[in-house]
Amino acid sequence: QVRLVESGGGLMQPGGSLRLSCATSGFTMSNYGMNWYRQAPGKEREWVAGISSRGTNIQYAESVKGRFAISRAEDTLYLQMNNLKPEDTAVYYCNARQLSDSFWGQGTQVTVSS
Repeated sequence: QVRLVESGGGLMQPGGSLRLSCATSGFTMSNYGMNWYRQAPGKEREWVAGISSRGTNIQYAESVKGRFAISRAEDTLYLQMNNLKPEDTAVYYCNARQLSDSFWGQGTQVTVSS
């Protein structure tokens, strides 16, 4: 059974940092490109960052470039989020993708507010 379980979300003040994790099981994560997406209230889900199966290709959305860092190790995906802003408030989702396969986690809430 494929599982992706996000954790690490919470409430943080602007300028603070959080580290999200996505623990995977039921598939060989090393064969999949991995992504983080987020969905803010009333908005569509948007792509945040992606890392290739071997970790050699990393890309970020312009809105988080220079503040967020995606990484992967064994069966876990990470998103280090620094200098958080109120507009980063959203539910963050982990995604695994390979050709026609696409798996999603249930999401973790990140709220940035003073």
